[in-house]
Amino acid sequence: MKAMILAAGLGKRMRPLTNQHPKPLLKAGGKQLIDYHLDKLAQAKIETVIINTHWLADQISQALGNGNERGLKLRYSYEPQLLETAGGIKNILADLSSDDEPFLVINGDVYTELDLPLWLKTHLPLMQAAKAYLAFVPNPSHNPQGDFSLNLAEGSVSLKGQQTDTSIPTAPTPTRTLTYSGIALFRPSFFDEVPPGPQALGSALKTAILKHQVRGGMLDSYWLDIGTPERLAHLERRLEPSS
Repeated sequence: MKAMILAAGLGKRMRPLTNQHPKPLLKAGGKQLIDYHLDKLAQAKIETVIINTHWLADQISQALGNGNERGLKLRYSYEPQLLETAGGIKNILADLSSDDEPFLVINGDVYTELDLPLWLKTHLPLMQAAKAYLAFVPNPSHNPQGDFSLNLAEGSVSLKGQQTDTSIPTAPTPTRTLTYSGIALFRPSFFDEVPPGPQALGSALKTAILKHQVRGGMLDSYWLDIGTPERLAHLERRLEPSS
């Protein structure tokens, strides 16, 4: 399995901290944010990791190098034009997988204490024939309405407020509207209908969900979207050594 870290964003909400440095290189707990992901990928024995870049791209490749010291093979996909999430993945799809085997995608601006090797061992089989498998978290204060609905018993994903077929009597199932964590497994076929060029992942996910091609599960570990200086400071406090 290969992995991609989405790291090409402009980091507008994190300004002025991102005026001189790309968001993945900001530090918390004495480490660059992207280092937390790379360490987990190395622990999971995922050797090839592709990082897409755009804003201050040279800084990322210079800071991380080829990844040999971690046992990783780091590659970089520079985007002269920012391709957004789905577009950035589509751009290097042939390098991420063959034969429609799943690959891992992680947003560069989230932090998690997830045991990635265990998560992959547990959740990859649950993907089954689905084209995407999303990791969900309870809705944070900055996204109280959530993104999608997850059937906790079956692992099926639906749009918020999506109606089911009420003509077929079924027992009530526990469904919660949750937030997409920015951690997911995809098959290349998920992107068959994504056109080349800039494209957000949200619209592609909605299309696939309506076709019942997406499954998901809950993360049971600490998670934080590091989207603002305030949340970065919150993470710094969490990672402070206890006295």
